[in-house]
Amino acid sequence: MSTSPVKNFLVNHFMPEKCYTELFVNFYLHVPCLTLVLNKIIGLWLVLNVVFAQLLQLLKILWRRNAEGVNSASILLQLYASSGPVLFAMTHNFPLLAWGERLFLTIQTTMILFLILHYRGDTFRGILFVLAYGGLIVLMGSYAPAQVISAMQSSSLAAIIASKILQAGTNYRNGHTGQLSSASVLLSCAASLGLIFVSLQDTGKSLATASYLMSACFSCILLAQVLCYGNNTDGAKKEN
Repeated sequence: MSTSPVKNFLVNHFMPEKCYTELFVNFYLHVPCLTLVLNKIIGLWLVLNVVFAQLLQLLKILWRRNAEGVNSASILLQLYASSGPVLFAMTHNFPLLAWGERLFLTIQTTMILFLILHYRGDTFRGILFVLAYGGLIVLMGSYAPAQVISAMQSSSLAAIIASKILQAGTNYRNGHTGQLSSASVLLSCAASLGLIFVSLQDTGKSLATASYLMSACFSCILLAQVLCYGNNTDGAKKEN
C-alpha cells in the first residue's frame, strides 16, 4: 500500500512515523510529539529569519532607493551581532555549510549600511566602511585572541536587543517606520518568540531565556509600530 506524499513529507522532515500515527491517524494530541514538531518548525523558521529577514530589508531599500527611517546605529549593532558567530566559526575552522547562512546575513547587513550611507549622499564613506570592515574581519579572523571573539559571540544577543531599542526609538520620534521592512520585522518577531520556546525546552528559566524574552518584547514593539504607523512618510514630509 502506497503512502501519501503528505505523510512522506511530514515523516521525512518534521516527525517520526509514530508521531504521525498519534497525531494524524489516532488524532491524539501527544505532548512529546507536539513539542518535537514545534521545535522542528521553529528551527526552520529561525533559518528562514537568518537568510531572509535582512534580505527583505535590503531589497526594500533598493526598490525604494531610499533608506529613510532605518537607524544606522541599529544596523551597525546587528552587524556586530552577526560578525561574532562568523569569526568564531572561522577561527575554529568550521565547515562553511555550518555557518554559511551567518556569513550571508553579515554580507547583507554590510550592504544595508552601505546603502544607508549611499542614499544619504555619502557613497565614498560607504565604500570606505565596507573596505575597512572587510579588512577588520580578515585581521580578526587571523590574529584576534579567542577571548575577544568569544566575548563578541556571547554579547551578540545584547547587541540585537540594543539595535531593536534604537530602531523603536527612531520610529517613535519620526512617527513612522520609513523604509523599515514589515516582512523583515514579522520574521524577526516570530523568530524571537520561537527562541523563547526553544530556550525553555533546553534550559528552563535562565538568564538566556530572560534575554530572549526581552528581545521578543522589543520585536513585538517594532511589529506594533509597523502596524500602527505603517511605512508612510507623508506626515514627516508635510512637517518639513
